[in-house]
Amino acid sequence: MDHPNPIYLAPTEIIDSTHPKIRNYAMKVVGSSSDTLERAVRLYLAVRDGIRYDPYTPFHRPEHYRASWVLERGRAFCIPKVSLLCALGRACHIPSRVGFATVKNHLATKQLIDFLGSNVFVYHGFVEFHLEGKWVKATPAFNRELCEKHQVEPLEFNGREDSLFHPYNQENRKYMEYVKYHGTYSDIPVETIVAAWNEAYGKERVDGWIKMFTQDEDTQSRDFDNEDVWHE
Repeated sequence: MDHPNPIYLAPTEIIDSTHPKIRNYAMKVVGSSSDTLERAVRLYLAVRDGIRYDPYTPFHRPEHYRASWVLERGRAFCIPKVSLLCALGRACHIPSRVGFATVKNHLATKQLIDFLGSNVFVYHGFVEFHLEGKWVKATPAFNRELCEKHQVEPLEFNGREDSLFHPYNQENRKYMEYVKYHGTYSDIPVETIVAAWNEAYGKERVDGWIKMFTQDEDTQSRDFDNEDVWHE
């Protein structure tokens, strides 16, 4: 049986699993359940649907990924949501780590594609829980309401099988395609992520995003939920 490194149970400055807000929320979500598998599923659903997916949130500093901050904010893109789910897992004594992949999103919004300049999402995040002697992938990015708008079944997680992304939506259109895996980490590699985005999207574009978020971290002028669905 695989015995995970104790580092995957330890808090970090970003994945602050011992923060009182994280511990209290984790206990609230798992309730009276003592079954580790059921606890992991409950945590996954809480982050998937309880934290609204919003790609227009700050990304350039470590605190933008801190689990307690994400929980309080209530909306985030995939990597901060992964940080929160990882922290909640560790708070419940489930070995948890973060993983990344570059994906091609064939179903997004017109505004987001224009914002990124591409339909390739670099360093898309997922969590790996150590359950029943093995690592299992869980991807909590897109909340149920957003999936319904895009006519995609919400991604489920049963704790026993990897949960990544359906390759097609309900209309049999391509949805999400994994292009390259970047490995797993015990913490959020912020500098690595920003460097990869500079290379993929261009430093000028990324610097523009940072300037925008520095001026207005809430970016209230952008409402991802109401943007136009884009098909390739």
